[in-house]
Amino acid sequence: MFQLSLVDQCKKNSRRAQLKLYKQYCDGMFCVAMRFVKNEDDAEDILQESFVKAFQKIHQYQGDVTFGAWLKRIVINKSIDHLKVKHQNMVRLDESYLQLVDDDDWSVDEGISMEVIKKCIEKLPEKYKYVVMMFLVEGYDHSEIAQVLEISETACRTRLLRGKAYLKETLKVDCYGTGS
Repeated sequence: MFQLSLVDQCKKNSRRAQLKLYKQYCDGMFCVAMRFVKNEDDAEDILQESFVKAFQKIHQYQGDVTFGAWLKRIVINKSIDHLKVKHQNMVRLDESYLQLVDDDDWSVDEGISMEVIKKCIEKLPEKYKYVVMMFLVEGYDHSEIAQVLEISETACRTRLLRGKAYLKETLKVDCYGTGS
């Protein structure tokens, strides 16, 4: 109820309520932005732009999801927009060796830490990296990822499966020094 009260106060343009919401969510949303842009200055800019947009559009928040989830979507969209503007180099991948197999097994050896997995995700080609990151780390489903990235759900599923295969190969090389 506390959060809804703050949101209602923000809808009435209460600066005090905006500051409270900002303080409540700024650290977590900064981490979300950092996972995408990997630069503190850029992440801070994205964070500020996201909060400005959230407070400008707060009248559109209906409460059907938590405020944090609504804000997180704004941060992710701003992060992706930032990356698009920067025109980060796209890494072309010869996908012919990857076989598309539909499975839901995301298990890895117990000895592999989450930090190693995150580092390997960073090595993925951009078109796979964001889908894998949004699915595994952020918890988005295919329709949400497709909407944010402006791709079809089929493309999202394909990129996720290929990204998963690429991630497994990267983990094999990084952890064991062997490829397939």
